[in-house]
Amino acid sequence: MPHFFIKSSQINNNTVEISDKENYHHIARSLRSRAGEKLLLLDENQIQYETIITEITNSKILANIEKSYPSKRYLDFELFLAQSPLRSDAQNLVIEKATELGVSGVYPIITDNCALARSVIDKKIPKWQKIMYESSKQCERAKIPQCFDCTNLKTLLNNEKFDKIIVFCERIADKTIRESFQTSPIKSREKVLVIIGPEGGFSQNEFDYFKSKNLEMLTLGSLILRAETAVTVGLGNIIYEYANFNR
Repeated sequence: MPHFFIKSSQINNNTVEISDKENYHHIARSLRSRAGEKLLLLDENQIQYETIITEITNSKILANIEKSYPSKRYLDFELFLAQSPLRSDAQNLVIEKATELGVSGVYPIITDNCALARSVIDKKIPKWQKIMYESSKQCERAKIPQCFDCTNLKTLLNNEKFDKIIVFCERIADKTIRESFQTSPIKSREKVLVIIGPEGGFSQNEFDYFKSKNLEMLTLGSLILRAETAVTVGLGNIIYEYANFNR
């Protein structure tokens, strides 16, 4: 069922009026929707509405609400990704999959082996935010994650507070996610940061920095993974182990 974001102010007497240019064009022009078809809508309060289109004019769409309920498309802990941006389509894939996996936000970080210059990253952030928006619509997320401004590891860790920080360091780590959860599982509503490096991996200086901060360095196993694959596997495994330890 098509899924679109609305504001609660658009609802009046159980009818939703959609007149903003983006949603109207997508529904009426791109999808060529007609009266009688269903739409799934989400508002800023994370309320989901199952609706049926009653009228489409040259400027607006009216839809009747059949059912409404709180959205369940979210994690019950806050998951953030700090990641060294990759080139071109690979980074677009990272942003898309991180959104699908429920992250609350992504911090693009400059690392010693980063593939992109900071000036390039700054220009791409609006595009990555748009990918987050479109991906949230596709996977029915009620809350759109944020792509933060470009930063570096020291600034991020000095300025932000997290309940648990996980660094995936394949070259020097041998502790797994499951072993981490056995001693320090993630709890509901905790704020968790996952750090993943560039295609070339972290530098020795960065490994030394992680050690100096006593950060938990984990491995995803013996296979060699591309950076974009590591993001999907790492986040997915954390979500799985969280569910496993909190059943």
